[in-house]
Amino acid sequence: MQNFNYQNTTKIHFGEGQIKAIAESTPKTAKILVTYGGGSIKKNGVYEQVAQALSEHTWFEFAGIEPNPNYDTLMKAQALIREHNIDFLLAVGGGSVVDGTKFIAAAALFQGEDPWDLVAKQIPIEKALPMGCVLTLPATGSETNTAAVVTRAGNKLPFHSERVRPVFAVLDPAVTLSLSDRQIGNGVVDAFVHTMEQYLTYSVNAKVQDRFAEGLLQTLIEEGPKALAAESKNNLEVRANIMWAATMALNGLIGVGVPQDWATHMIGHELTAAHGLDHARTLSIVLPALMKVCTDTKREKLLQYGERVWKITEGDEHTRIQRAIALTEAFFASMQMPTRLSHVEVGEQAIDGLIEKLTQHGMVSLGEHGKITPPVSRDILLAAL
Repeated sequence: MQNFNYQNTTKIHFGEGQIKAIAESTPKTAKILVTYGGGSIKKNGVYEQVAQALSEHTWFEFAGIEPNPNYDTLMKAQALIREHNIDFLLAVGGGSVVDGTKFIAAAALFQGEDPWDLVAKQIPIEKALPMGCVLTLPATGSETNTAAVVTRAGNKLPFHSERVRPVFAVLDPAVTLSLSDRQIGNGVVDAFVHTMEQYLTYSVNAKVQDRFAEGLLQTLIEEGPKALAAESKNNLEVRANIMWAATMALNGLIGVGVPQDWATHMIGHELTAAHGLDHARTLSIVLPALMKVCTDTKREKLLQYGERVWKITEGDEHTRIQRAIALTEAFFASMQMPTRLSHVEVGEQAIDGLIEKLTQHGMVSLGEHGKITPPVSRDILLAAL
């Protein structure tokens, strides 16, 4: 196991009815800006619960944060922050709202000329407004981590800072009962691939991290399809297990002391930026192709994954690996997700542009070994056709 430092300071309020906890978790004297997306929280009762919890607080609101939050939209919040002397942010929504609010928090106290430099140039974030969140769509893990992704002019780029880790996060599985099948599929697959990015690399004898990761993968495989099935769609225990698995997949715990990949995400980001595809749907397309192209470098972990997660013990190594990849694709399909570029009407002619963007963004040595160069990324995209 590799050396590591780990600390996660986000306080989690988990369970049905926990939105009321924001009343005590948010400073009474704070001037709060509540951020959210397209307004679904006003249809499913979440907005009303938040308003009730903040009834003794001074708060304002900023709506319209998109899936794959856009820089220009996020910057519009800065005027409200200045006008009302906002000193605390509360994100209410899924990962995109939380990500966007992280950028708003950092941009509000940025001393440079262009806040986009925090993303494009990875300028260290020295200060940010404190924030909490009420999660409505389990997927990204952004509610308890230091990462976010922002889009500007066709460029979807990540940034990281301890300064934007939420102070608290409310995880009420009951609020996920109103999600569409597409949102459920996206969330489960996003969490699954987050886990795989930290697990499917090479062994450093980190048994605790491996077993945690394998447990998360098995949970998502077992519970994900139940959230789509008519007879169990409204089962709160199913939703609770999915929600907690998604948080645990990217709160940093399973990633300490082990090598990580993230090539699937970087390639997926370019697909989203160029073709407007849902983030998770790019992951369900890219990961199986990457597993096929990078079989040799991931052989040991692929065999372990097949045996421990899918119970594959028969056949030679090649057969077992191919079976594990096929079952992964079948699982994604069971979550109503695409597994080929052709499923989303993206053809071979798009690959040159995607490789050009990867190169432009410096994504030229991806993967746990840094060996996924642009030609290898091309092979992965070709395998995904």
